[in-house]
Amino acid sequence: MTRNTTAIPHPVRRIASTTALAVALAIPLALAPVLTTPAHAFFGGFGRIVYDPTNHAENLLTAARSLEQINNQIASLQNEAQMLINQARDLASLPHSSLQQLQQNVTRTQQLLDEAQNIAFEVQEVDQAFEREYGTPDLSTSEQQLLADARTRWSNTMGGLQDAMRVQSGVTNNIEAQRAEMAALVEQSQNADGALQASQAGNQLLALQSQQLSDLTALLAATGRAEALSEAERSAAAEQGRIQRERFLTPGAGYQPGNARMFND
Repeated sequence: MTRNTTAIPHPVRRIASTTALAVALAIPLALAPVLTTPAHAFFGGFGRIVYDPTNHAENLLTAARSLEQINNQIASLQNEAQMLINQARDLASLPHSSLQQLQQNVTRTQQLLDEAQNIAFEVQEVDQAFEREYGTPDLSTSEQQLLADARTRWSNTMGGLQDAMRVQSGVTNNIEAQRAEMAALVEQSQNADGALQASQAGNQLLALQSQQLSDLTALLAATGRAEALSEAERSAAAEQGRIQRERFLTPGAGYQPGNARMFND
């Protein structure tokens, strides 16, 4: 089985190579005092080598201390390498992005609001429609005009109710996509390698919640608009009925006598 080295950053591999080289160069230096002739050894009679135990012990102690220093340097380099690996993991970006899906959901809901019938979600158009169709009718308004205004108000109410139901359908259709996206983000957060990935997953979860709040706002707006149109229609119908009743009860000119002609006389 081959060992995968692509996941280790380039600076870490460089430190590992430097560590191996330092160990290779330091070991002969550490053992050199042991292999060399003691400093206080001397040749006695008949060519014998006189052994100095004190000098030998000092050489062994020096070699042990040198080896300990080398081990400490190796441990320090290993710690630095591990620190670089951890930093690389913390800086790794999250491979998953839910931005496109969230934008599609918001765009779909916004399109449903933009397709509002008869009266759009604009303050100026609402003011004009109420002034034109929901205002107090004049006593001189003809019956035909009163009937036409009543039909317009009924059409606005029905259109508002249909718009509310269409927005409800769109928001309901977004639920499945939101559920799948939430599951994916939670999994990415749990399997995050570093702090940056966990933070990015958390930010995307917050964006998903914002999109859900956007759907809820659109639903409340469409439902409230339908209820307002229905209430406005009832109020306008009551006022129109009052005007028609007042017109009916207002005394007229009464009967006026005149000449009658019969049989073409």
